[in-house]
Amino acid sequence: MAVGGLLLSGCTEGTGEPKSAGRTAAASAPARLWPERPPAPQPSTDEVGAREKPSPLRGVPRAPSGDIRTVPLLTIVKAQVLAGSELKGTPQFDQATTEKIGHCATDRKRCPVRAPQYRDLNDDGKDELIVGIEGADHDLALWVFTLKDGVVTRIMDAGATPLSVEVTDGDVILREPTGTPGYDMRTVYSWDKRTQAMILRVMEFDEVSRTASTKSAP
Repeated sequence: MAVGGLLLSGCTEGTGEPKSAGRTAAASAPARLWPERPPAPQPSTDEVGAREKPSPLRGVPRAPSGDIRTVPLLTIVKAQVLAGSELKGTPQFDQATTEKIGHCATDRKRCPVRAPQYRDLNDDGKDELIVGIEGADHDLALWVFTLKDGVVTRIMDAGATPLSVEVTDGDVILREPTGTPGYDMRTVYSWDKRTQAMILRVMEFDEVSRTASTKSAP
């Protein structure tokens, strides 16, 4: 009995008494400013994600095998440049970049089209084609293509001045410089089953370390 009493006393002494953490600040709901002003109208369905809608390419051979690697890269690029110019009514790139693209087959050193990257972005077990084209002032046109029933289809069209371009878990992540020292802009594009395209999901400022900020662009 004496031993049991000592053991019990030791456990009680070690736990101590509960202490108050102090007053908890009351949670408050967001205070809406100018509630009397009507909100902006929602854009129409046709306006939402116009650049992100799947866009089959004309003038590109089909790939019945389901492997987009079998379609020549420059054939896809030239077809997209032409399609984009026809849609907008103006060239997608400045004249110098457009001319360099036209001579990529014979002048690889000056070709602004980066080496093709292949990643499975929509989790269907097949790779998509990621294309980067360097324009003036370090601009980068970033396109993603997939195959739909053997037809080359663009599922992403983005522009950036990137510090880096990454792919992780099917997301395409762009990091760009900002006007605020010590911060980068982080933009994430993800596959969307509803639209069958890569859509802009996240856009945020990220604090970066000095080491990361001194890395060169890809």
